[in-house]
Parts: sequence; structure tokens; C-alpha cells
Amino acid sequence: MEKWVLLGSFVLFTGTSYAQNGMDHFPKGAQSIGLGNASVTLNEPWAIFNNIGALGKSPTDNIAVVGYDHRLGLNELTTLAAGITVPTENIGILCLGISNYGGALFNQQQIGLGLAKQLGLASLGIKINYFQTNIEGFGRSARPVLELGGTAELIPGVFFGAHIYNITRAAISKANLNYLPTIVKTGISYRPSDNLMVNIETEKELSSPARFKAGIAYNFEEKFWARTGITSQPNNLYFGIGFRPRRFQVDYALSRNYLLGFTHHFSLNYNLSTQ
Repeated sequence: MEKWVLLGSFVLFTGTSYAQNGMDHFPKGAQSIGLGNASVTLNEPWAIFNNIGALGKSPTDNIAVVGYDHRLGLNELTTLAAGITVPTENIGILCLGISNYGGALFNQQQIGLGLAKQLGLASLGIKINYFQTNIEGFGRSARPVLELGGTAELIPGVFFGAHIYNITRAAISKANLNYLPTIVKTGISYRPSDNLMVNIETEKELSSPARFKAGIAYNFEEKFWARTGITSQPNNLYFGIGFRPRRFQVDYALSRNYLLGFTHHFSLNYNLSTQ
């Protein structure tokens, strides 16, 4: 009976979120989530997962990130993620990201290697992922997934970003035509000062209605952040805080699904470069 309850929770959660296959494409990092996932223009280290193209404009430091998302109080809906950025002198910024979602009955793992580089006014990136799905009683499948992205500063203080996940329309397995989601995101970020950021974004999956996302962040004394955001399809609210004392940054976000309740998100960034 417990197995069916957990599987039912998974189906309901993913159905109300996107009606897609799993959580592989969900934005990661509490900074992004605190902004209502309006993160396509952000050049922070979690761009490893959210928009590889934004990473080319990141500071030239080695930064490691780890994150934990505990959805609805269920371990079976939990995501763990980790990544690292490695700047190089000639080819750009290399990155590696890994994530795991789910429990014993249903789980997904993804490992990806990406490259981003600043080319003139634009930061562009490409990432190839190895994506695996395991379902008890049905076996395992694994497929490559390609994603592309980029950002550019249109005028001082105004940034544009775009990202596409699963551009090749990879299926869950060779045995069926149940495709992994193909997600296209575009957004604008307005940053009138170092203290304030306003993001507006749209997201479209090929078989689902478009989503609207908006987020606001305010920085206090360059060490503390307060964030909030909203999304449509479904209508969710997000709140977040951040703290960066020295070489590390700690972020927390709280999201509320209008049907199922609250989810807690934690992430940590650590600068590995000597200073």
C-alpha cells in the first residue's frame, strides 16, 4: 500500500508541475528557486544546471556547489545535486554537474559536462548530459541529452537570456516514444543597481502551456539577499534568503505548491580558488 501512495504522490506532484517525465529539467539552487525559477539570465555557479550559456560571464574562480531539495516532506521526492566550475585560459569555463532525484521505486540520475565562453557581448554555452531513469519492475534506461544557452547585456543594466533543454528530443528509452521534456526558456533581467534585480521569464515545453515566471532580489550590504517570486501553470509562490560572509554562500528557499504544500530548498557555494 505504501508503494502505491508514494507513486501516487509522485504522479500528482509532477502532473501539477508540468505533466512531464520527472524532475531532470527543474531549476536547481536555492538562489534560483527563491526567484520563482526566473533564473535564465543568472551567471551564478548554479547556471551549470539552469542555463549553461550564462556561465561564460561568471567570475574566473573554481567554485563547488551542493544542493538539497526536500519536496512535500517525502524522501521519495527529494533531489540532491552537486557541481563544479573550472575556468581555463583558452577555451572558457568547464563545468561538471550531477543530480539524483527520487527513491527506491522511481529515481533519475543525471551527469553532465558543459563548456561556456564569453564571445564579445554574448556568453554562450553547450552541455551534454547522460540521463538515467530507474523504475521498479520496469528496469533502467539511459539516454544522452543536449542543452544550449546564452546571455547578453542588451543595454547597461538589462540582460537577455535563452536556454533550450533536450534540443535533440531524446526519448526515455529506445523501446518507446515517451520523450523527455524539451524546454525552451527566455527571459529579461533588469538590474538598476548592485542591490536590486527584477527578472521576468517565460518557459515552454512542447506539449504543455507556456509558463510565466517573475522574481525580485534585493541585496543588503553585499552579504545578505532577500528574494521572492511567482510562477503560473501552476500558480506557486517562492521566498528565499542568502548569506555570503567570505568564500562561501548559503541560500535557502521555500516554495509553495497550491495543491500539495511546501518544499524546502538548500544550497551551498564554496570558492575553491586561493585569494
